[in-house]
Amino acid sequence: MTTRWTAVRVLRDRTAGRCLTAVVVSGFGTSALWLASGVWVKDLTGSDGLAALCMLAMWAPTLAGPLLGTLADRHRRRPLLVALSLFMAVLLLTLCAVDGPEELWLLYAVLFVYGAAGTVHDAAESALVAGAVDRSLLGDFNGLRMTANEGMKLLAPLAGAGLYTAYGGPGVAVLDAASFLAAALVYLSLRVREERPAPAREGGRSATAEGVRHLWADAGLRPLVLAGGVTMLCAGVSGALTYAVVEDLGHSPAYAGVLYAVQGAGSVTVGLLSGPALRRLGARRFAAYGISLLAVAVALRAVPYDPAAWACAAAVGVGLPAALIAVLTGVQQRTPGPLLGRVTATTGTLVHTPNVIGLAAGAVLVELLGHRAQLVALGVVLGVTAAVLLGQSPASADRTAARSASDASPA
Repeated sequence: MTTRWTAVRVLRDRTAGRCLTAVVVSGFGTSALWLASGVWVKDLTGSDGLAALCMLAMWAPTLAGPLLGTLADRHRRRPLLVALSLFMAVLLLTLCAVDGPEELWLLYAVLFVYGAAGTVHDAAESALVAGAVDRSLLGDFNGLRMTANEGMKLLAPLAGAGLYTAYGGPGVAVLDAASFLAAALVYLSLRVREERPAPAREGGRSATAEGVRHLWADAGLRPLVLAGGVTMLCAGVSGALTYAVVEDLGHSPAYAGVLYAVQGAGSVTVGLLSGPALRRLGARRFAAYGISLLAVAVALRAVPYDPAAWACAAAVGVGLPAALIAVLTGVQQRTPGPLLGRVTATTGTLVHTPNVIGLAAGAVLVELLGHRAQLVALGVVLGVTAAVLLGQSPASADRTAARSASDASPA
């Protein structure tokens, strides 16, 4: 009943429903390309290292999130989203020219631009939704957005693999280009009123740093974003231990796919329920409870028992997205509109960069230390993070937030 009500609340809102449609459409193509690009390079070169560089090329631009997010604040968001979608649709078609190892530079270049455009796109979309959708719907929208993204991760790679088998990499590139074209049409259909952004009071580094200053000055956002970064760091280390966990269970590496599917089902569930939970608990407590659940689940992954592994996978799927949804919703609710692009992109950098660091660290540590001790230690760190977040005083945070938001607003 609650799930149905949550979905109806968003879909009845014209702007929220269409923005969600654009997310689903473009996300399908992105998830398909994410899988196919690595397979494409592996087939062309036989190199695992070169195949792994595809993900690095797509992820690397997020390090420049504070700078790229500035673009989302210098232009009206709907026209920017339309332009970015059309640009990516055209750019992806150039991948049809990749026919051998000598053209791989083009694939890597396109993937790098893809990542940069995606960072700007996410920042602009977050700002557009925050300004056009009723504030009471933000938690519902972000939850359903998470559900849509997780659903695409379950379905799109299969479609991408099938399309790659039939038509090769260019076929997947055309699919992704078509998804961006469809998203552009959806954004064009939006009826939102946006004021032209005021001329920047500061330029260069000063304007870019405004997002960082706002996050640091807001006593409600600062611990929320830092907790999100610590959580993603631990999640990265834990993720790198997955195959060690599977081996401890006595299964082949392919069994990891079963655990990821169970985790995806948990993510879909929490996405559907997050709106009512955020309204009842608030972003800080919702994130803390999600991190607490994640702490227990990560620690219990050390138990070599199949039912426990399934339960932990589902709990990870619930707890981790809860923290991410809470962070994004908190940023949208507590940030002035003119700063929202920079703050969203900066938050993305601060939260998601630790995940990659954690994956790299976990890949090294799994060879040096037993995975069980690491999982228990990660559970302790996550538990402490949740406790610190719960210990924050909401009253003082709100007072500081009100003051910093007023100071940061160009108005």
